[in-house]
Amino acid sequence: MPTLELTPKERSELRAAAHPLKPVVLIGDQGLTPAVLKEIDMNLTAHGLLKVRVAGDDRAARVDMLDTICDSLSCAAVGHVGKTLILYRHGSQNRRWEQKSEEPVERSRRLPNEPHTPKKLLAAGKTLKDRKKPRKAARGNDELAGTPARKPARAPGARPGADAHGIPRRAGSALSLRAGRRTTTAPRTGRRGGR
Repeated sequence: MPTLELTPKERSELRAAAHPLKPVVLIGDQGLTPAVLKEIDMNLTAHGLLKVRVAGDDRAARVDMLDTICDSLSCAAVGHVGKTLILYRHGSQNRRWEQKSEEPVERSRRLPNEPHTPKKLLAAGKTLKDRKKPRKAARGNDELAGTPARKPARAPGARPGADAHGIPRRAGSALSLRAGRRTTTAPRTGRRGGR
């Protein structure tokens, strides 16, 4: 029977799919018997991708066994790592690694002049234009008067960085608070002697 040929990409994908699998068939000291071949054939038909464990330390014998299995069962050798052989055959019932992935969906790009729409709105199929703006709670008699509540205007002399609670701030940096540079509320005398 002919041996299957795999492309490097297919081989890589199958090797990755076989990584979590445990060896199902064990080839003992008696080597490759018809019973072992029948067991490998049955498991390849059921699963499609298979790990086989080979007893023995002779690498050349393991490579010969791999070639014999591939020729007699028309399967492909995916890999040979140590004493473990990885085999694959098309047409199995369980083809989760054979299914071609769908074409990747092109990511939609937002134009620079379009507004950003959050993911939650996009998932609901809405845009920012469709979203209702939340109503602000009315304060006091604003609802009855029909005029919206306004923020109080800033005092004309107030700085933009001034605290809203009316706590005065010291002018200058912390370095200007050295001894002799501090300003006090008590009037200073002209002399340093203290009189």
